[in-house]
Amino acid sequence: MKDTDHQMVFCIVNAGHSQTVIEAAREAGAKGGTVIHGRGTANKEAEKIFHIVVQPDKEIIMILVEKSIKDAVLLALNKAAGLDTAGQGIAFSMPVDRVIGLS
Repeated sequence: MKDTDHQMVFCIVNAGHSQTVIEAAREAGAKGGTVIHGRGTANKEAEKIFHIVVQPDKEIIMILVEKSIKDAVLLALNKAAGLDTAGQGIAFSMPVDRVIGLS
């Protein structure tokens, strides 16, 4: 186990749009990701505020990246699958303290 300079990027999109996210992340330098199926719980108030229709079925894509490319990946995800797209995605990152299994 070792300390890392990695970040975990999360992107939550409408179901069916995870491939768009993975492709955008790869173009920005990421090596891949993990897709988890989920269900959103936004209410009608949130739909009015953000002027979107919330689909309950979601895909959560987790992408482990080096800190140096995190911003490029986030920008690529926003462009390819952000709120103004059919994916209606949001993306954010979190620091990763330790990683096991990377060569």
